[in-house]
Amino acid sequence: MKTVVIAENDANQRLDKFLTKSYPNLPQSMLYKSIRKKDIKLNGKRCEISTRLQPGDVLNLYLKDEFFQKDEREHDFIKAPNKLNILYEDGNLMLLDKKPGLIVHPDENYHFDSLIARVKHYLYEKGEYLPEEESSFAPALINRIDRNTGGIVMAAKNAETLRIMNEKVKKREMHKLYLCVVCGHLSEKEGLLTGYLEKNEAQNRVYISKKPTENAKSIRTKYRVLEERTESSLLEVELLTGRTHQIRAHFASIGHPLAGDGKYGKNYVNKKAGYPYQALYSYRLIFDFTSDAGILNYLNGMEFTAQDVWFLEKFRSLPLLEPRESTAEPRQKSPLGKSVFPANEKAECRTVSESPGSQSSRSGERKKNRT
Repeated sequence: MKTVVIAENDANQRLDKFLTKSYPNLPQSMLYKSIRKKDIKLNGKRCEISTRLQPGDVLNLYLKDEFFQKDEREHDFIKAPNKLNILYEDGNLMLLDKKPGLIVHPDENYHFDSLIARVKHYLYEKGEYLPEEESSFAPALINRIDRNTGGIVMAAKNAETLRIMNEKVKKREMHKLYLCVVCGHLSEKEGLLTGYLEKNEAQNRVYISKKPTENAKSIRTKYRVLEERTESSLLEVELLTGRTHQIRAHFASIGHPLAGDGKYGKNYVNKKAGYPYQALYSYRLIFDFTSDAGILNYLNGMEFTAQDVWFLEKFRSLPLLEPRESTAEPRQKSPLGKSVFPANEKAECRTVSESPGSQSSRSGERKKNRT
């Protein structure tokens, strides 16, 4: 027999989900049979597999000890470095500036180093994540970006933060802005691209069309041109829909692929440009809650900007675009000027490695004159 008291991090999930994650040696067929036969009781009473657990609930498991045994091997995340570029951290949430080349989650070609493994290692060293004391919860990433895309990734330290932030992402109560370099020059310097995206799982790529098809999903991509050089343009992009490879495929579909994009661009152009991978960075995050955020209400209105965007220096070293002769009035200069980082919106990033004892917490800056 085993008795389990449900903690905060294990609450608000179904009974069967909790048991499956907590006791991987317990076969699912045995789990369901034990619930039917009352070998698993909740607060001394019969329960259903769909029952939602609450903090303080008591589970009595009248099962063989072999089902409760856990693997004693060293945690895999210990093998990953604990070096992170932390943009912001508090007791609930971390905002990380992921660099290109690092995967966020292990894939089928599993390698011990991933962003989530680094987060677990970092929090483990700080004493904020102790797997032995957790029944089913582990720190988790709230959003993800491609291996060769850099930028801001959110990580939840507890289950309540994960639940709230997943809901905010679903409701689009935050703005994620990207910087990218595209080939050529767009005729419209600001606009909204629309279309339909269909994913080919076998090829691990997507296709864009102007008309809907059976398996396609609608997409909307908002952009504005910030700067132009002789053969390329720097854009700020906001995804109004979040689909796989949306920015990369959408701009490629209108004849302006991202510089360095080996999947949706042209190899001879990429070789000439010299970018090692797609010039795309999730550089700004703005929390814009329109509904209650519980323990995270304090984040509302805060915004964060990543500073070290790897391709900006290279882009700005290129020759300026020669102005065309025109009788029209000159186009107004970008409100961001020469830099895409206004001085009053900077949020520095700190790098932590090997010595997690000192916790830094930088608050983002409040949005000004929000309308």
